[in-house]
Amino acid sequence: MKLHYLLFDPSDDGEGTGTWDAMASVRASQVPEVMQEVQAVLDWAQRHSPGPRGPLDDGGAWDADQLVQTEGDWTTVTLTITGPWAWGEALVAAFPPSEN
Repeated sequence: MKLHYLLFDPSDDGEGTGTWDAMASVRASQVPEVMQEVQAVLDWAQRHSPGPRGPLDDGGAWDADQLVQTEGDWTTVTLTITGPWAWGEALVAAFPPSEN
């Protein structure tokens, strides 16, 4: 699946764990499409889970945080995923950005 709204920005902690942040700021009519992308990414993460989901400090292998904020006519959706570097890179590779 190609992503039309979410673009991931990776960061590596240097110890094998990464964080992938994606954000989309859209009009209200586009929010359902963005949320479909978020759900597709989360479904992939769960299907290919490297272990239990939860805070890494509490023994989780990966975790995700989603934030939706509306200001005026715009809604910003932020998705942050944390987990093993190779797993996260595979996740991002499974969802290339759309050319459009």
